[in-house]
Amino acid sequence: MQRTALVTGADRGLGLALVEGLLDRGWRVFAGQYMAEWPALGELAERHAKALAIVPLDVGSIASVQAAAAAVTREAGHLDLIISNAGVSSPAMKRPISEAQDYEEMHRLYDVNTLGSLRVVEAFLPLMAQGELKRLCFVSSEAGSITTARRTSWYSYCMSKAALNMAVKIMFNDLHPEGYTFRLYHPGWMRTYMSGTKGTAADLEPEEAAAKALPIFLNARADEDRLVMVDYCGVEWPF
Repeated sequence: MQRTALVTGADRGLGLALVEGLLDRGWRVFAGQYMAEWPALGELAERHAKALAIVPLDVGSIASVQAAAAAVTREAGHLDLIISNAGVSSPAMKRPISEAQDYEEMHRLYDVNTLGSLRVVEAFLPLMAQGELKRLCFVSSEAGSITTARRTSWYSYCMSKAALNMAVKIMFNDLHPEGYTFRLYHPGWMRTYMSGTKGTAADLEPEEAAAKALPIFLNARADEDRLVMVDYCGVEWPF
């Protein structure tokens, strides 16, 4: 049985590079597309018509997530892997508490970065139950580590990632006894489009980040019985 994956936030950046890396490894991939106007995912699908299916997916919308789950169910009898990669940031997150906060924008980041992963796992869990690997991967951030927090702003982003880490821990407690394995991952500082335009000051191109992430996502760990957050060097982070 061919192994099958869902990758959210697959339009560009890390998500697109993860999709390409899975295809290169012989996986069948369902790629969650949020920006239909962005051409790269469609171009990749043309080159991998039999192995890659694009699925419209806004993780901030329960209706969109449920529609995506129904579409994948029509095409596949199982999923082995979910990579919950979709995430957003905002220039407004950099305001210190001495300035007025944009609470509407905070809600948007929390809705996508935290609740989005819950929506996806809930909707796709019946397909995961039919898979062999049962691997749930979540792209988090060192920004969600309370122990190592040093920032003096970034409230919305850091809080959304800390909440994601807690959500994954609760999912681990619930699903690990049923055979599910988990990856909670800090991908490093990447040159991505999370704030709208591509950042150029970061350390890693998305393709480099994906090459480091996929072995961690796909290979077995000796400590599967505990949830750890690891970074792109394999270093464990407190969270």
